[in-house]
Amino acid sequence: MTTTTLAVLVPLLPFLGAAAGLLLGRTAPGFTRPLAVLPTVAALVLAVLVAVRQGGGQAVDAATQLTPTGSVPIELALHLDGFAVLTAVLVGLVASCVQIYSTGYLRDDPRYPSYAALVSLFTSAMLLVVYSGDLMVLLVGWEVMGVCSYFLVGHYWETPEARAASLKAFLVTKLGDVPFLIGLFALAADAGTFRITGVLGSVAAGGLDHPTVVALLLLAGVAGKSAQFPLHTWLPDAMAGPTPVSALIHAATMVAAGVYFVARLLPVFAASAAAMTVLAVMAALTMVGSALAALAQDDIKRVLAYSTIGQLGYMTGALAVGDRGAAVFHLLSHGAFKALLFLAAGVVIHAAGTNSLAAMSRMSGLARRIPDAYWTMTVALLALAAIPPFAGFFSKEAVLVAAEHTALGDRDVSTAAAGWTVLVAGLLTALLTAAYAARLWLLAFHGRGIEAPDHGRQPLSMNAVLWVLAVPSLAFGLTVTSLDDWFDGNALTPTTTTSILGTGLALIGGLVTYAAWRRGAARAARVPIGAVAAHPDAEPALSEAEAIATHTPAYGSIASAPDPGDPGRLLLGPLHRHAASGFHLDAVYTALFVRPVRAAASLVRFLDREVVETYVRGAGATAGLLGAAVRRAQTGNVQTYLGVLLAGSVVLAVAAVLVAAGA
Repeated sequence: MTTTTLAVLVPLLPFLGAAAGLLLGRTAPGFTRPLAVLPTVAALVLAVLVAVRQGGGQAVDAATQLTPTGSVPIELALHLDGFAVLTAVLVGLVASCVQIYSTGYLRDDPRYPSYAALVSLFTSAMLLVVYSGDLMVLLVGWEVMGVCSYFLVGHYWETPEARAASLKAFLVTKLGDVPFLIGLFALAADAGTFRITGVLGSVAAGGLDHPTVVALLLLAGVAGKSAQFPLHTWLPDAMAGPTPVSALIHAATMVAAGVYFVARLLPVFAASAAAMTVLAVMAALTMVGSALAALAQDDIKRVLAYSTIGQLGYMTGALAVGDRGAAVFHLLSHGAFKALLFLAAGVVIHAAGTNSLAAMSRMSGLARRIPDAYWTMTVALLALAAIPPFAGFFSKEAVLVAAEHTALGDRDVSTAAAGWTVLVAGLLTALLTAAYAARLWLLAFHGRGIEAPDHGRQPLSMNAVLWVLAVPSLAFGLTVTSLDDWFDGNALTPTTTTSILGTGLALIGGLVTYAAWRRGAARAARVPIGAVAAHPDAEPALSEAEAIATHTPAYGSIASAPDPGDPGRLLLGPLHRHAASGFHLDAVYTALFVRPVRAAASLVRFLDREVVETYVRGAGATAGLLGAAVRRAQTGNVQTYLGVLLAGSVVLAVAAVLVAAGA
């Protein structure tokens, strides 16, 4: 087979698996798991073959016109460069691990067939985005992912948290997709094509008439899809969905799509200095704000959710200083260790019977009960904190180095101000990232108190994938010397200055958090254990659903817990309350958008019921009265009818005579 044929099969196989799973899920449930796992694993194998054949060399392009449009053509096009083929391997790897993990995690879930089919469709849509060489075809995958996320986040639709989270994710991302769609059409109108290669060629030739407008419109969609400030608020709430879904969304699909899109079209954004400055400021605010929020969360998955937002901020920061190689390098590295963190968190939640770090900190022996999750999550947290030689160290250093070069004027793709903004925010976030990673590790695995409940050993399918993902989380960074050939050729290796600063700040963050944890240990004994809901025989998915449902009743908040022994509370001080609520952005949006829209809807409802329906009811009543009057004349007496007819005739005759006399 040719490379093009193999590339076509990569997104096609999960799509066919999804279609078959939906058709056969009820009638032949025995085929559900093979149809979920095998096509995704096959897509991974083919993605690896495509990457090997492409080899980081010349991009492979192929296209066929879908339909004549009369103006700008739409083509089914492939564009396979180093960025695309490596990202596709990541998507295939994470999706395969999620599907295998889910066979154990949702083993008794009656909605597993539809869940597995949606995960396959989700995977297919992201692979379509990755390989697509035409912006309209890319948009199809982009929107399909939004629909899939709505159903998957709302998988536990019986709970109000899941229903609200799925609707919020859909609405917030669609809010960004409206200007995104307008931006795509404006870009195609300027470039005369939807083909990515054609668009980039037009940019190189100075063919964009409105680069700033186009770039800012596209950035709105990217901010929504990749959960960047100010459209990031949907992602923490999306933790109400199953943990494998969280791993898929955060590591390799939906939130990665926005970063990947900007990397693909970076020259479009670089054509506008204003757009690059906006991107840098957005990245800096996202990095620092999300790291502070992560330090205050009690739900273990919400900590990881804010962590994802911050790491995506690193990627957009690298793009803001013009280095898409560093951005995609961190995307690949982060995809591995973030998938591992979420899947390990699913094991932790099942073993502890709660998602609350405050509750876990009152348990002892949790690490002994789940050694696989303990060791692999430790590896992933070290990678997240960018401790050498783990993967996160090399990829985060690549971002900091790119910002340093731009700040010092060594690169002129973006302004020095943008470089300094990203560099300072990145270093501060490195400190905060190590702090919340250490806090999570200490509270989850080194609690003091009663023995952790014994919920039995997790299925092999759940533990095995943790070790699979631990390998790239540990070793992927060692490929740094060869990856630059797959990207733009810019060196990705760390420099002495950023390595010392980044690692030093990370170590300070971890040590300060450890000291705060030791100091707060005496206070922790005075607080009850809180929300532990799952019973020993519960499957992992049920444990998670119950944990989410009981967190708010136990602590009064889905985000935080009144724990005086929490090191995050000690470190943040008065800022803790604001950070736990995401700096009240949801309240701001409620005041600015939700309440006005509801008020407008109430006004429309009033006008419809009291004004429009009044006229409708009046018209109906008038017709009824006329009908009643006519009905009274219908006596059935022939003599009456003849009398009325005669009287009418006389009246008409008299009227005619009078008219004639007047004429």
